[in-house]
Formats: sequence, C-alpha cells, structure tokens
Amino acid sequence: MRRPTLTSLALLAATTLAASLSAAAPTSAATPTPGGGQTVDWGPCSAEQHPELVEAGAECGHLTVPLDYAAPQGRTIEIAVSRIRATAEPAQRRGILLANPGGPGGPGLDYPLALSPVLGKVADRYDLIGFDPRFLGGSTPLACTPPAGPPAPATGNHRQVFDATVASARDMARRCGQPPGNTALLPHATSRNVARDMDAIRAALGEPALSYFGVSYGADLGAVYTQLFPHRADRIVLDSGTDPALTQYELFQVTGPAAETALDEWAAWTAARHGTYRLGRTAPRVRATVERLITHAERQPLTLGGHTADAGRLRLIMHQLLQYEESDPALARIVRNLQDALDGHAVEPDPVLAQWLTLLSSPEADALFSVPSFTMCADGGWPAGGWPAGTNAYWRNTRQSRTTQPVFGPQANAISACTFWPTPPGDGGTAIDNDVPVLLLHATRDNNTPYPGGVALHRALDGSRLLTADIRSHGVYANAISGNQPIPCADKAVNTYLAGGPLPPTDRTCHP
Repeated sequence: MRRPTLTSLALLAATTLAASLSAAAPTSAATPTPGGGQTVDWGPCSAEQHPELVEAGAECGHLTVPLDYAAPQGRTIEIAVSRIRATAEPAQRRGILLANPGGPGGPGLDYPLALSPVLGKVADRYDLIGFDPRFLGGSTPLACTPPAGPPAPATGNHRQVFDATVASARDMARRCGQPPGNTALLPHATSRNVARDMDAIRAALGEPALSYFGVSYGADLGAVYTQLFPHRADRIVLDSGTDPALTQYELFQVTGPAAETALDEWAAWTAARHGTYRLGRTAPRVRATVERLITHAERQPLTLGGHTADAGRLRLIMHQLLQYEESDPALARIVRNLQDALDGHAVEPDPVLAQWLTLLSSPEADALFSVPSFTMCADGGWPAGGWPAGTNAYWRNTRQSRTTQPVFGPQANAISACTFWPTPPGDGGTAIDNDVPVLLLHATRDNNTPYPGGVALHRALDGSRLLTADIRSHGVYANAISGNQPIPCADKAVNTYLAGGPLPPTDRTCHP
C-alpha cells in the first residue's frame, strides 16, 4: 500500500525538503472549528513553486485549523489551499471538488489541476480545491532531523540484512522525535484529522457539502471522511482503496504475493521477447535471473557507473515498475542492465535506473520514507496504523516469506519506524460501516493495493458501486495523465457521476 510512482516520490522529496528548510508557519490566535466562521485569505499562488496554478488563474491561501480538534481553543496550524473557480453558469455549478493524490505524505495543492484534462467540462462546474494535508508542502511543516549521511547498503546473511533494517527504522524514529516541538505535533498527523481539515475547508468556503476524488491512500482518506461527515458528502469517488479490516502492516504484507504474481506476468512478457532482452526464453528462467540478482545484491551490492544497488533498493525499484503494464519494457531493460553488471561488464546504468538510484542516494531520500511515517505512526488503526510491538514478528514473517516470496517478501514484511516511534498514536482506527453513496474503482491486478481490498471496502460501504478495470495498474481513473493507457469507460463513468448523474445501477467491469 501507498507506494507512489517515481514521479510522485520525486515531487514528495522536493516539496518536503522545501518545507523542512522553511521556518515553521506561525500559529494563529484564532479558534477555528468546522463551520466556526473561518475564511481562507486568498491571494496569488507562488509563481516559483506553482507555475501551473498561476497559469490556470488559481488562487492560493491558508486556512487556520486546530492542531487538536478535541481542544479547539488551543494551538492552531495552517493548511495550504488552492482554488480554481468554476466557469459554468451559476445554475450549472455543483459546488467544490477536493482531491488527494495518496501517500500518505503526498502534497496536493496542484492535484485537482492535474486531473482537469480528464475531468473536461465537468471541471467547469466545480471550484477545484487543492490542499496540502497538515504538515506537508505549504502547510505548517514537520520534518525529521536529517541523517548523518546516506544509508550504508544492507548486506550479509538474512539476519544481518534484517538487523540493518531494524537499526535504520530505530534511527528514523529517533530523528523524527528530535527537532524541538516535534513530539507535540506528531500525534496529530492522523487521517481523521486530515478529514476534519477537509471539512474545515468546506465550512470556510461556505459550502453545505463537498465532492471528492482520492486515489490509493487518498481513497481511504475519502472513506474516513464519509464516516465522520456522512451528511456532508456529495459526489465521492475513491480509486484503489484498501480493506478496512486490515492494519497498515497487514496491508503491506498482502502486497508481497501480489507483487510476486506481477513479476510472473512480467517474466512471461519478457520471455516472449528473448531476442530483445536476452533474459530467458521461458518465464521461470526470467524469474530465476531476477532472483539471482537479488540474492547477489544481498551479499554484495551491484555497481553500475558511480551508482550502488543493494537488494533493498532493487526490490523497491522493481516493485514500482511492476505496478503498471506500461513499465514492462523499462523493467526488462533494467534487469538486462543489472545482469550485464553482474557478469562483470563495465556498464552505465539505464537512464530510468540511474534516476531511481540517484534519488534513493540523495539527501532528499530520507523524506520519502519519514514523511509517510507521520500518518502511518499517528493512526491507531486503519487506514494507516497498527504495528506489531518489538522485532520478533517482523523477523519471523520476513524469514517465512522468503519461501514463497523470494523477491518481495522481505520488503512486504519489513519493520517500520512506527515500532520505535517517539509518540503514541493520536487517533484510533476508523470503522467503515455506512451506506453513503460512493463510486469505487479498482484494477484487478493492482499489486500496490490488491483488488480484494477494494472489494472489501465496497462491502463495508454498502451504498457504493464498484467499477473494476481488468488491467495491471495502481489507479484507474485519469490514467492518461501519468502517460499510461486510459480506460475510457472508467473515465466516462466518473465524469458522469461527478457531473450530477446517478451511481451506476450495478457494479461493472471496464476493459482497456
């Protein structure tokens, strides 16, 4: 769950770094509560940070919200908000449409604008509202103390590799509790508080309800909103959500078998193109090539040019590329590149591999993993929390997973910094059990948030309809904006619903 694409990881790193270098946003003496008379102080967007918003004629501003909604008279923080006003006639305007790109940890000020080419004329009927969730991007920032240096490759036998991941998780937890004031903020980085912030935005804009689109963690966040504010939910579209009966650790675990299945699918595709990639004429031989690379990289990292690739980085990169069928050629090139390096050839890394390895060894890389931890550790249960105590369960699960998940088992069962987090969770998990009308989307071969989780969310939201796409993808709606194959019937169904049409009468399946 919540394993964003390379593009969004890079965006997250850049925005988080900018936030960590800025001064903390001042708190206000105001005492806002949802519907309590707060307004957004609108002004121009930053031409340097958000040129696309400026070009689109957007407004940007900040909304003051409580740090702790249980103590609304206490400390406050700022939420960064953007708005592109509806252009339709007043009689055709539907209200406001918020959106969240997932994560947790993804800033979203620009996200509704990115969706607008697929929304088409539907976008004209809404004020498109982007927001950076609390402690991200332009909102009141939160950052961990940077590490002393880039992480050393985790190498050795299986226990030594595991112990290295434990040490890394422990160190991240320690560093996230170090900056002055952090421990007062960390418990409040919860999904329920972000949903409350969304409702505060609605109230500040004077709207009786809000419409919403969210993908991945953003889908789960939208589901949380429907439980806290069921009567304020207008058109809610949730893409690639998860099973609300599972903890975050269990959600990570189910990605292991799904990723191994995706690897088999890719291996069959690559074997059929042996003349191009020379990785094996059968799927089992291609898979064996990958397993040899991972086994070698655990003992001794591979070197390509000036880059180093240990097994942990290779697992992460491979899993990212396996999320989308369109990335099959890039992954095949990378595996061929790695095999050449293993064979002793002096090779430069493939451009996609070089981009990944550069990012993962950069000073910004720490934010890619620490920022999502803010929410994953602050939630006490679904959608982002719930972690075994101690290290024994993680070691047992990691060791056992290698039998059936030799490539991705150690990644899917890895320990988290939340095990050592300096503050307890700030909210309990959220139970999903009402009949708010929701349109759900899910891909059958999603290996990031596997399809059974979407079906489980559909059952829990018993007023929902599920639109299934028979593809390997993490996300169904607006796939074209990422350069992937669009699913026209899914795009049309979402737009029809957002425009004011009814939910589909039954669940349905879309084909590419």
